[in-house]
Amino acid sequence: MATEAHCAYCFETLAASLEKRPALTLAEVELWWKKYNTDDDDATGPDPADPADLEPSDEDMDDDDVPPPPPAVVSPEATLDPRPAAISRLLAPSLSSASSSSVQSTASSTPSRGASEAKSPLFVTWNTIGRSGGGGGEKRLRGCIGTFEAQELDDGLRSYALTSAFDDTRFSPIRLSELPTLECGVTLLTNFEPIDAPLDWHIGVHGLRISFAYHGRRYGSTYLPDVAKEQGWSKEETMVSLMRKAGWNGRRDDWRKIDVSVVRYQGRQVRLGYAEWREWRGWVEEEERARYGRQGGESL
Repeated sequence: MATEAHCAYCFETLAASLEKRPALTLAEVELWWKKYNTDDDDATGPDPADPADLEPSDEDMDDDDVPPPPPAVVSPEATLDPRPAAISRLLAPSLSSASSSSVQSTASSTPSRGASEAKSPLFVTWNTIGRSGGGGGEKRLRGCIGTFEAQELDDGLRSYALTSAFDDTRFSPIRLSELPTLECGVTLLTNFEPIDAPLDWHIGVHGLRISFAYHGRRYGSTYLPDVAKEQGWSKEETMVSLMRKAGWNGRRDDWRKIDVSVVRYQGRQVRLGYAEWREWRGWVEEEERARYGRQGGESL
């Protein structure tokens, strides 16, 4: 399942890209995050010079975190785009973007069930949080792109943190000045199940991936598990919205007449705000200065 450390890594990746500096690796972020959140004063941070410090221990591995490999999605533009096949969460129908979840023509295949614990289909979401005198703020989507192809988390989170920040065609690229307004959400997708009845799923539990033919054309789209609940939709409203998102323009009441293939899946989104990441990042910088200061003193 996704963790706050995954979100911190996405923030680290985006900030490093905007600030033109090297970024910490996922392994480094996870170890620093663990130390930051532990009460053990004797815990030590990761040593970038020691590869052994960056290897996860057997105790860190959880068999429940291993997702079954889902069917692959191949977009019409896949052969033209060197990035992994991407799919956007709430994109309007588009035929030109490989990141769009509204795919006019798709082909599916089932990979072997050999996905490792280090791989998962994933989505990275960027929201902006508006300022409010009451301590809260309006949340607005700023970018969300992911993939149904199982990704190694280091590469996948890094790739889609940047893709969702810079290449979501609904928005302009995120700027450095926007960092303090951002919230990051990471969703790792699991438990893909084809269902016979289009309403055989639970709001707030399942995401949906649909495909169907209409007037000789193929359509498809997806919603993550949190979308229907956040929007306050019923199951039927969610299905109609998904079909509209895919590009279907038929009468609302006719949606049941369409032969829609539905795959339900699960994945809990974990979120982290900029202030939390910045506080952690400042602590990491202090720890690194203290450690290298000690090493320098010992060498004198």
